[in-house]
Amino acid sequence: MGFADLSIAEIAADYHLPEAEVLALCDRLGIAYKTSRTRLALEDAKTIISEILAQQQAINAEKD
Repeated sequence: MGFADLSIAEIAADYHLPEAEVLALCDRLGIAYKTSRTRLALEDAKTIISEILAQQQAINAEKD
């Protein structure tokens, strides 16, 4: 498995989310990390980003 050049902190910044929210998402999804600076496996990064995008789409759908 390859590693993404992304940390939890970078994903949080990219999607304008608090780090704590992304860490909680990792916990819920069973993605292991040591700190918010942990570099993620590619599949884990993709999973987190997909979940964030799905949540954002759901929020936007509720607004419409």
